[in-house]
Amino acid sequence: MARVSTYLNFPRCTEEAFAFYKTVFKTEYVCPIARFGDIPPSPDCPPAAEEDKNLVMHIGLPTLGEHVLMGTDAPESMGFNCKPGTNVYINLEPDTREEAERLFNELSAGGKVEMPLQDMFWGAYFGSFSDKFGIQWMVNCSQPK
Repeated sequence: MARVSTYLNFPRCTEEAFAFYKTVFKTEYVCPIARFGDIPPSPDCPPAAEEDKNLVMHIGLPTLGEHVLMGTDAPESMGFNCKPGTNVYINLEPDTREEAERLFNELSAGGKVEMPLQDMFWGAYFGSFSDKFGIQWMVNCSQPK
């Protein structure tokens, strides 16, 4: 089922922030915490720096209703520039790849593509961008090819 979630980037304190949110919302993480050290080797992606391997690559926590708060650490060593005000994404999870492409193409028109839609190692069809108003979006479709 399609859903929308909020994705937060933190400067090396995601695990601490989500431990706090977990006490507030009294819920459990939707899956085990994924770490940068868990990324499989790839010629397109250099391995994480030793000091970044234990940082959070992905975490998800239900909040209210069907909403899920998600997050990641954003280490500068990987090209991130995390600062308050630019560390929030609206994450769209459409049911089909066709809908993912439509949303991505229409919302990114006139904006700046950060990562084109592509198949990712976690099994999703994923891309990210800022729209023409500066709002940051992610599209993450889990429908297989």
